[in-house]
Amino acid sequence: MKILITGAAGFIGSHTAERLQKMGHHVIGVDNFSPYYDPQLKALNARSLNENSIEIITLDLRVDDLVAALPLDLDFIFHFAAHPGISNTSSFQDYYTNNILATHRLLEFAENLPEKPFFVNIATSSIYGLEATFSETVPPKPASWYGVTKLAAEQLVMAKTRAEKLRATSFRLFSVYGPRERPDKLYTRLIDCGLNAKKFPLFEGSEKHLRSFTYVQDIVDGIVSVIGKEEICNGEIFNLGTETENTTAAGIAAVEEILNRKIALEKKPPRAGDQSRTKANIDKARKLLVYNPQTSLRDGLEAQAEWFKKNFV
Repeated sequence: MKILITGAAGFIGSHTAERLQKMGHHVIGVDNFSPYYDPQLKALNARSLNENSIEIITLDLRVDDLVAALPLDLDFIFHFAAHPGISNTSSFQDYYTNNILATHRLLEFAENLPEKPFFVNIATSSIYGLEATFSETVPPKPASWYGVTKLAAEQLVMAKTRAEKLRATSFRLFSVYGPRERPDKLYTRLIDCGLNAKKFPLFEGSEKHLRSFTYVQDIVDGIVSVIGKEEICNGEIFNLGTETENTTAAGIAAVEEILNRKIALEKKPPRAGDQSRTKANIDKARKLLVYNPQTSLRDGLEAQAEWFKKNFV
């Protein structure tokens, strides 16, 4: 099958592209190489994809001519591209254009193709709000621009299924970590601080936050399981993540143990919109997708530390 992946040079998108290629599919990637974080990291991911014969098209979904730039005979679209996370340096316009407008334009492109592809939207547990411990049927209460705009994007996708204009599904991902994690995220930053004697900025109270830290390959398992289950997934929303919770403090301790060194902490004021708890309720994914994440936090962090040492030390 021919598959388009947006945000393919990013963290989870690049891993998914490689997995789908190994499964025997023809994968085309799209990325705008946003400067939200160091584009050199995305370039590193893109090189890995190119080495696996995966083409990456530099394209901005918000403004570029999608019909002219993209193949028109697609079986699937996996939509990862977004303005991520909670950032004091990002404006509402950044979130709106990248998460809502870009999704709208991609949906219009897909809807007007001769053979409509199955559309897989990649959403986030931030949709639920300050606590994300619920099933997919609970009304969301996002508390950040990121969560609000990702919910809006998800509903644009679901509206297409309700109107029977596209077949689609949406996956809400929980606290993903592993090799290629963004440099602003918890574990890449912790590993960097530990190996390079930097101070780790710890937001006040965040050491007690509980997270369903989920290894990236366990997330990819759930995402690619949609293939062959299109009728089951059409119009449905699924949580993907581990049911195991760990505090941020436990995560810090695990990294210190793996690196065999103490990490200096620099206390920062609390961050508005930050979730206090995420615990993935995956009953629906277990039942319908036979989803079963297995990687322990320790094993996943060891793999991430090795990736960091290989590429940045």
